[in-house]
Amino acid sequence: MIELEPHHFTTPGYYIRAASKRFEALGAQNLRHRVFVQEQGVFPEHDRDDIDLIATHLVALSTYAHEADQVVGTVRIHEEAPRLWWGSRLAVDQDFRNVGRLGAELIRLAVCTANARGCDRFLAHVQMQNVILFRRLRWKPLEEVSIHGIPHMKMEADLSHYPPCTDPVAGWYHRPSTRGRAA
Repeated sequence: MIELEPHHFTTPGYYIRAASKRFEALGAQNLRHRVFVQEQGVFPEHDRDDIDLIATHLVALSTYAHEADQVVGTVRIHEEAPRLWWGSRLAVDQDFRNVGRLGAELIRLAVCTANARGCDRFLAHVQMQNVILFRRLRWKPLEEVSIHGIPHMKMEADLSHYPPCTDPVAGWYHRPSTRGRAA
């Protein structure tokens, strides 16, 4: 009888980076449409606005054999005034929300990128169900506001927790932890 060694599967990884290819930009746009129009009903037809024209769009890409496969998360950042940056339109595909830290990794890249570009303040309007996540990531609540008829919390990032990322296109490779999960 041949005894086989147990085979250990590794979890797939995700590229967290600035969108630099057409399929990444289109994937981010399609994901935002699915989340903000179809799933949440925040917008009737589309969520695009003038900020899209000036924003840096960041994406989380699933991988297949270490090659980028599909956009499964996105967020955008822009400088509203000198040294004042905003993050917005954070979205993670419904099928990937149980994957560890994709939203957190996008938030980290967003603030680290703005920090490298001279940011003194980084703000976001956060849907109320996500405030706990942002607080864990060292954001502080400022005030409750209504955006598109939905309660949000205006929040500010603690920039000292986010080292500058000078090359967001390179970004990083994120492999979620499998601790505590069955194989």
